[in-house]
Amino acid sequence: MSSRPATRGVIYVHSAPSALCPHIEWALGGVLNHAVSLEWTPQPAQAGTYRAEYSWLGDAGTAAAMTSALRGWNHLRFEVTEDASPGAEGARFSSTPALGVFHAVTGMHGDLMIPEDRLKAAMVKSALGETTLEVEVDRLLGKPWDDELETFRHAGDGAPVRWLHQVV
Repeated sequence: MSSRPATRGVIYVHSAPSALCPHIEWALGGVLNHAVSLEWTPQPAQAGTYRAEYSWLGDAGTAAAMTSALRGWNHLRFEVTEDASPGAEGARFSSTPALGVFHAVTGMHGDLMIPEDRLKAAMVKSALGETTLEVEVDRLLGKPWDDELETFRHAGDGAPVRWLHQVV
């Protein structure tokens, strides 16, 4: 058994082609060290794709391991959350084919924790005229990922809906 603290989280597969579904289960099972069977439902936002969610329990860092196992698979949209645990901050990962992977550290209440150096870098880019501060802060908060995933977060008629907290 690991000496890292146990934590929990949820993986939301927002859209995956049917051919990838068993591979996703296999990859998640490899990270969690036990078989994973997801309940796949059609994703109404994109014909021919499926959605699923899975609550997991594991060591701190499991969300990062899940993201690493799934990243790079084309046509896959997903999010993984990990609750904060003693000695470890929480995490949120979002991935889309167009944007790649977004990662943020989350505090014990689920708020995104933006490191000081990243805020300073955003201010410098803004001061140099490379971008606006609003655009950079939106990027630090994952807004482009939220914007792309929002349609996929909604379930079709009769399908279960679980809302992720939205950055305010």
